[in-house]
Amino acid sequence: MTDPFLIFGGTGGVGYALAQRLVARKSTVHLAARDASRLAACAAALGGVGHTVCDVTDPAAVVGAVAAAVAGGKLRGIAYCVGSIVLKPLKRLTVADMLDAYRLNVLGAMLAVQAAEPALRAGKGTVVLFSTVAAASGFPNHAAIAAAKGAVEALTRSLAADLAPDVRVNCVAPSLLRTPLAASITANETMAKSIAAMHPLPRLGEADDVAAAAAFLLSEDSGWITGQVLAVDGGRSRVRTKG
Repeated sequence: MTDPFLIFGGTGGVGYALAQRLVARKSTVHLAARDASRLAACAAALGGVGHTVCDVTDPAAVVGAVAAAVAGGKLRGIAYCVGSIVLKPLKRLTVADMLDAYRLNVLGAMLAVQAAEPALRAGKGTVVLFSTVAAASGFPNHAAIAAAKGAVEALTRSLAADLAPDVRVNCVAPSLLRTPLAASITANETMAKSIAAMHPLPRLGEADDVAAAAAFLLSEDSGWITGQVLAVDGGRSRVRTKG
């Protein structure tokens, strides 16, 4: 058995697409997610990969997921494919909204890497975290999630410094994707088309667009890349095609 990759949020759109890519290249994969029945179904669909029920807001559960995934004291990599979309105007934001976004996106990622550090160092592993285009570009109603994901980008750079040279740490920052997490937005086809048109490459992203970038960052093909935030956003954060 090869050293495993542990995917937190492995039943979500991006997490599952990443698992499919890793399994296709004959990597060992372990999934961690909160919904036990969906987790079992996804694991079975991937050929019976290892899996652990895990609520990433529970530190003990995160430690348990890491322990279940580790083989021979080593991990090849971690992908923290967990996120949220909290869209509210400032006047409606609550303390709970801000804390929940931070706890899920930032604290959960920190706990995962902290628990896995010995196994990642032993395996000369890699870490991929996830941000959002909204962390680099100011959008209305995105204060909670943009603030949390901005912290994820800062965490990426700090962890890359802490874990060098043994472990590489990078981040992927997508724009809006057609995934279950964003279904409340993309289900409205008029809205989906309007948002798609805001991108220089005028379509919404697919889970596999982001999974492909994450798989690259987890591979030896990215062996001299660490501390970076890779935008997979149809050009939205950097390119303007209209005056």
